Amino acid sequence: MSEQLFPTFSQKLPWITTDQMIEVDRLMIEVYHIELIQMMENAGRCLAILAKDRFLNGQTTGRVTILAGNGGNGGGALVAARRLSGWGFDVSIYVTNADKMKPIPGHQLSILKNMGLTIHTADDLFQDLNTDLIIDGIIGYSLQGSPRGASLQMMNWANNQAAPILSLDAPSGVDLTTGKIYDATIRATSTMTLALPKIGLADKKVQAYRGELFLADISVPVQLYHEPTLNMEVPFIFRDRDIVKLGGVFEHR
Repeated sequence: MSEQLFPTFSQKLPWITTDQMIEVDRLMIEVYHIELIQMMENAGRCLAILAKDRFLNGQTTGRVTILAGNGGNGGGALVAARRLSGWGFDVSIYVTNADKMKPIPGHQLSILKNMGLTIHTADDLFQDLNTDLIIDGIIGYSLQGSPRGASLQMMNWANNQAAPILSLDAPSGVDLTTGKIYDATIRATSTMTLALPKIGLADKKVQAYRGELFLADISVPVQLYHEPTLNMEVPFIFRDRDIVKLGGVFEHR
């Protein structure tokens, strides 16, 4: 089904490091004036579309469990929660620590509260949940060392469920530059990474954790990649669709 809904992009692409993605984000904000909240909205919208069309048979009924960390990855997952709820899905939201949310993810959380959705914590995940899909937005490229605390608790819970897992940017627990796999790394059915594929996801041992690999448009201008701090040639990846499935030969430089 994914091959029909999401075209496979088989041209050569640069696989980038965490530092390069941080530079992409900096240029987006400081040079091109595309703010984090805009990027997050695009990421979350694409994540919701992929969840609906790839895992929920394009329907508007079903149960989705959102696992959100305190940073940008969590914010993207919370945007997806809003979109999926607005499409009629039964969405359950679990956050690692609502009091320590960074400002923009915290803004997304406040929207969900204003919608009347209940926000749960990792401690509420002791029992098995009857869910059709788990969305992993716990930790992205901000991973620093082995996950712990509520993040680790969520990851252990997710890996013990029968439902498929869709990870945002990377399966939580994977270092996006080195490909290092930490304890309790999420075993995703599919991963939707953002803007450009991350080099850590190309590691052979990571492939069993990332599952199918999709790439989503967060509206990075092609001209941005020509900036001296990046100096990349990137084709028009998203000409036909905001989400593509990755296949074929890739390069990193």
